Amino acid sequence: QVQLVESGGGLVQAGGSLRLSCAASGRTFSRSAMGWFRQAPGKEREFVAQITWQFAITSYADSVKGRFTISRDNAKNTVSLQMNSLKSEDTAVYYCAATREERSEYAFWGQGTQVTVSS
Repeated sequence: QVQLVESGGGLVQAGGSLRLSCAASGRTFSRSAMGWFRQAPGKEREFVAQITWQFAITSYADSVKGRFTISRDNAKNTVSLQMNSLKSEDTAVYYCAATREERSEYAFWGQGTQVTVSS
């Protein structure tokens, strides 16, 4: 059974940092893109960052560029999101996701971890 389990969320002051981690199990994701999404109260889930399986090419939402960094460790089947210079508008539930092998659509999702940034 495929599982994506996020960790590292919490409460932080504006300007602070958090590092989210996602541990995948049940299959290998070395040939899958992996990403982070978030959903704030009353809003739709939105894309945050992605890292491809081939060449580890990264992409980011404009709102987090220069502040967030996504990385992956295929040997450990993990993906991380380093979040710096956090703002109150970053408050949301953050979800880890993965595509099927060499596909572009996200098929696997974690349960989410809460990030709250106090101003």
